[in-house]
Amino acid sequence: MPRLNRVPESMRRPLRVFAFDPSRGKRLGNEMQIDVRYRHLAPGPVDLTSAHNQIAVVDYDASRKKYYLPVDLNDESILIWNGLAPSESNPCFHQQMVYAIASDAIEQFEHALGRRIHWRRAERALNAPKGYLPEDILCLTLFPHAMHQANAFYSPDAHGILFGYFRAGDGAVGLNIPGQTIFTCLSHDIIVHEMTHAILDGMRGHFMEQTNPDVAAFHEGFADLIALFRHFSHREVLLDTIQRTGGRLYTPALKGDPLRDLASQASLDGDEGPNPLIELAGQFGEAMGARQGLRSAIGKPKTMKELQQPMDCHERGSILVAAVFEAFFTVYLQRAAKLFRIFRSAGGSDREDVAAPLADALCDEAMRTADQFFRICVRAVDYLPPVDVTFGDYLRAVMTSEADYDHEDSDGIRDAWMRAFRRREILPDNAPFFSLDGLLWPQPEKPLTVEGLPFGGPLGLSFEERRRMARVLQAFIETPGNMKLLGLDPDLAYRIPSFHPLFRTDRSGSVRWDLIVEVVQTPPDAPLGYPLRGGTTLIISTHGTGGIGNRGNPFVRYAIAKPVHGREGGRRVQQQAAFLEQQGVKPNIKASGLRIDFALVHGGGA
Repeated sequence: MPRLNRVPESMRRPLRVFAFDPSRGKRLGNEMQIDVRYRHLAPGPVDLTSAHNQIAVVDYDASRKKYYLPVDLNDESILIWNGLAPSESNPCFHQQMVYAIASDAIEQFEHALGRRIHWRRAERALNAPKGYLPEDILCLTLFPHAMHQANAFYSPDAHGILFGYFRAGDGAVGLNIPGQTIFTCLSHDIIVHEMTHAILDGMRGHFMEQTNPDVAAFHEGFADLIALFRHFSHREVLLDTIQRTGGRLYTPALKGDPLRDLASQASLDGDEGPNPLIELAGQFGEAMGARQGLRSAIGKPKTMKELQQPMDCHERGSILVAAVFEAFFTVYLQRAAKLFRIFRSAGGSDREDVAAPLADALCDEAMRTADQFFRICVRAVDYLPPVDVTFGDYLRAVMTSEADYDHEDSDGIRDAWMRAFRRREILPDNAPFFSLDGLLWPQPEKPLTVEGLPFGGPLGLSFEERRRMARVLQAFIETPGNMKLLGLDPDLAYRIPSFHPLFRTDRSGSVRWDLIVEVVQTPPDAPLGYPLRGGTTLIISTHGTGGIGNRGNPFVRYAIAKPVHGREGGRRVQQQAAFLEQQGVKPNIKASGLRIDFALVHGGGA
């Protein structure tokens, strides 16, 4: 007989964290609880559950050459309180917060992607033997107190993320005490930002190679977008912000009573305060002597002429962030306007403070829209070419992935993205037209089927399935005529850095089962002496429930190419050489020498 008193196995682990950072204290829901996947943990915490996307917190302080006692989240005295209470002075809470936010970031990415993620993998031959290489990151190590520096960065060499701590300046403004110790590992934004770098590097390893001015800026802008959109999951803060801005979430500052629209004002005084939803890393920015956070979601639109001038990758990345948030606010305001009309038709009157029922409805709409934009941003990565990414490529990827998700664009989301990017003159190099249809990646001119392709199961592919899939893909790519149709050079060797099945449901409820494949080519003799890569991202479809791929063999739906030769390849050679020469990079450098050094990039800010 079954045991009637059996306790169900736990699926979630509640842990307490700061919603923003310690400087905000307990106000506005800053001390919050998040539920992460339940994993078997050793003290650290160290994930013992599986070999997939493991994380381990190792609290070693290299500046002081000491280890801190690791927290045991299975301790009964910690479990009963849903984790340790938020504290700036308790290193064990620091470990808990880093683990919780990192785990949540992984889960959110996997939900949006429809597949598991993995960390960075070393380059290897197509038929490489079974086993791992020293450069492979199997477990991402998180160091909460890695060094005494105003810095935090993702390091592939360290197989992890290093968080620094530092002393605030004597004249620091904001809510910090002059001279106090600031821990970057206690900033929700900084943890998510650095985790995004690690996740993106696992998804697209060649995006670390700075081959054009957009590459490092895309890494930084994308990481900022992910961190900022996670703000909108904090309901208590969001609700308060809606009430203090009259629903105008784009306002950079909050006001008590009476409410004033401060969108064009720079000085803050009295009971005003910065809008926490659109500000990134508030405590860090203030500790560095600013009157605001490290960066913001809004900014002045810049022209393409300004984009072509040399600038810091954070500044360039902020243009991408501002464009995406303009689209977000456009869609949110359109949806909010319907709620205001309903409110007025029921007898409500316009006033500076928002009525509680309307504020709740606006809060729900803002959370829904932010979650939708988060998923849009993440899903689009699978629609990017495998090398030499640009902002224009990202716009095309978003337009194509959204056309797959919601072909009708009933909410005008694609139109909002297009207009926001057009205002900043962020234009793709190779799109035939700047229109909703013209920005979509083209589909192959003739049907290309892939016979005998195993798609595995929802949890991924076994080793044998991966070997079989590699053989099938190799045979398909090398079929006479296919390489040219896929945008590859038939005379060059190629590698397949990654392939993975994914499951996604579109807006109509239809399920799609796709395979994302990276194919990369590296010419042995680079023109002009600078390393050049080309390649194609293949999106292969099968087993759709909405009329796509229901019968027959899997087929190539998109071949998103960055050729190494031909007209486009020649243009890329010239552009890349001009950029690297401008950066002071000498010819005949190896491709590994072009990788982003986040320790240098983040020196003084995440």
